[in-house]
Amino acid sequence: MQRACAAALLTNGQTILINPGKSNDDLAALDVIQKLGAQIEQAENGNIIINSKGIHPKNKEINCGESGLGIRMFTPIVAISDQFITLTGTGSLLTRPMDFFDEILPQLGVKVQTQNGKLPLQIQGPLKPADIEVDGSLSSQFLTGLLMAYGAAGANKVTITVKNLKSKPYIDLTLQVMKHFGWEVENKEYNQFYFSRSIQNLKSTIQNYTVEGDWSGAAFLLVAGAIAGPITVKGLDVFSTQADKAVLQALIDCGCQLSIEPDKIDIGPLPLKAFHFNANDCPDLFPPLVALAAYCAGTTVIEGVNRLTHKESNRSLSLQQEFAKLGIEINLQDDLMLIKGGTGVKGTTTHSHHDHRIAMACAVAALKAAGEVKVEEAEAINKSYPDFYEHLQKIGAAIKTIHK
Repeated sequence: MQRACAAALLTNGQTILINPGKSNDDLAALDVIQKLGAQIEQAENGNIIINSKGIHPKNKEINCGESGLGIRMFTPIVAISDQFITLTGTGSLLTRPMDFFDEILPQLGVKVQTQNGKLPLQIQGPLKPADIEVDGSLSSQFLTGLLMAYGAAGANKVTITVKNLKSKPYIDLTLQVMKHFGWEVENKEYNQFYFSRSIQNLKSTIQNYTVEGDWSGAAFLLVAGAIAGPITVKGLDVFSTQADKAVLQALIDCGCQLSIEPDKIDIGPLPLKAFHFNANDCPDLFPPLVALAAYCAGTTVIEGVNRLTHKESNRSLSLQQEFAKLGIEINLQDDLMLIKGGTGVKGTTTHSHHDHRIAMACAVAALKAAGEVKVEEAEAINKSYPDFYEHLQKIGAAIKTIHK
């Protein structure tokens, strides 16, 4: 959804977004592109109509909410403009490292100033695409922003060279969206991304873009089905390039009841066993997989802990702390997380750490707990999946809201 918003802004003409998201991150992206010149209209059938003539900023300050992808993707895009613009955010985004931009943007002719590597960012373009080398170890989201900005700025015979790229499937997703909107980028084994010529479409276009169902959110529902099902989940593309589709492999490995068809996934509980999973390319799967591992007999091992530090919370510590309250022991060994499951989940009070995925992990773990589980600051889910509790209720969970 966020990538489609950015591409629609950068495309001359009208884009109709079908099946648009409505999470806080999605709403923040719509607000950003509106402030950068796009006109947005909500159709009666739920579609969103975006009209754009490229970047023509209407505001001197852009707020990306709490979206890590938003700030990292839109910063290079904003830098296409020659105006002096401040980018900021809210919540945990204010503490996330942004010194990547201090290092990279000046090489592209962009003036940039951060607050000791943190938000707010002050930038002034115009960005001039050039051959550069970037470090992809912190997040692929910085590269997503550069790829889209290069495409929109008419990059011609230039190469972005990347070292240590993490989360390659997310770059596949970015390239897929760019291709849909008319930009061709040559991916040379994820080490180099080559723009052979400018393919800016100067003619006004009208096109549809259907937003895929979100595997990151659906992973929690699928785990819920494996723990407390059976349930059927619809609306997912089983051929998607989304990284978090890899949850299916973990579900297969844990031994749950699973039937995957193009239009639906049926999932239910069987005796669950511990599994080994590499989450380096899909770190957002840690929270749902920890909830799953809590019900798997034996010690589950998940690789990729170093990817969890700069999220809405430090997720390795948040998961360890909250699942200890639930009676589940988690040990951290270098880049490994070891979860001792099958020992029973007990009722208790947990806290989301203001992190949407921690809130959802605690809620899913509660489905077969020995007693009632309370999740404090539970509204954190609005960042990515505002319908989450409603969907849990649809599959039979008893949920009550306690108003402060």
